[in-house]
Amino acid sequence: MILLAGPPDYVSSRLSLGGIGLALCNRLLAEDEELRLCLACRNLSKAGAVRDALLASHPSAEVIIVQMDISSLRSVVQGAKEVKQKFQRLDYLYLNAGIMPNPQLNIKAFFFGIFSRNVIHMFSTAEGLLTQNDKVTADGFQEVFETNLFGHFILIRELEPLLCHSDNPSQLIWTSSRNARKSNFSLEDIQHAKGQEPYSSSKYATDLLNVALNRNFNQKGLYSSVMCPGVVLTNLTYGILPPFVWTLLLPVMWLLRFFANAFTLTPYNGAEALVWLFRQKPESLNPLTKYLSSTTGFGTNYVKDQKMDIDEDTAEKFYQTLLDLEKRVRVTIGKSDLPS
Repeated sequence: MILLAGPPDYVSSRLSLGGIGLALCNRLLAEDEELRLCLACRNLSKAGAVRDALLASHPSAEVIIVQMDISSLRSVVQGAKEVKQKFQRLDYLYLNAGIMPNPQLNIKAFFFGIFSRNVIHMFSTAEGLLTQNDKVTADGFQEVFETNLFGHFILIRELEPLLCHSDNPSQLIWTSSRNARKSNFSLEDIQHAKGQEPYSSSKYATDLLNVALNRNFNQKGLYSSVMCPGVVLTNLTYGILPPFVWTLLLPVMWLLRFFANAFTLTPYNGAEALVWLFRQKPESLNPLTKYLSSTTGFGTNYVKDQKMDIDEDTAEKFYQTLLDLEKRVRVTIGKSDLPS
């Protein structure tokens, strides 16, 4: 059984765009129509429309919907409870929910970068280009931290009984980013409350947690990997710049494909590493590697591996910090039987 814990992005009513989550579902079902897919989504009506579209293309598939808002711990716990009532095990858990609220483009850095030797790197990673205005959720956390990381962490903890089977390994597959920067993360401010790049911080935190999860759970039959979809035009990216600007930039991005592999552009291409990881034996993967969806100038998709700038001791300290944070929120979310 495959559970996709994803954002409104892939249950969008704009099915022509659809997002990476929808593209992933279609590609997985193209691999094997007998798969059992469970979509964990916030908006049930939009999720229902996506399920209908998937079943229209793959009539023998089984697609189940569970309501879950990853930015609400109560919703995560309730959704996980429903999953445990429906299934006895999970083979894959795709953790692709993510937000970049109110992104602001640094115009000065943008124009300076265009005329620098780092222009391709700038477009590939958006390093130094984007800041975000974060806010606090009803649970009392920074919204980006809770949505992009901590809600997923609680979900994994809740689903441990379905994920940990030493006889047949399960996989966690995280959507990270080339924008994950070590300089934007601090153990003293894991929620990035004092900074202006919470998205980058949350993605580096994802990379850290991935390493720690492998250290603590491989012996239980649970493996974790991180990937990056590349530069994909989805609802998230369209929120950064007006659509007409993307229209102007698109020919430039097609040209840059001949010099850099990050410009996947379409959700189908962006899902390449997600599908590639589905095909791999998880025990053969390197926990210190990020797997990158890549596209050549002629439109050929492939997966590139990238060694991550991760300190394993820092990863373990971060993991222990999350465990301590989990203990403190038990009372808040009214749940006394979270895994210990």
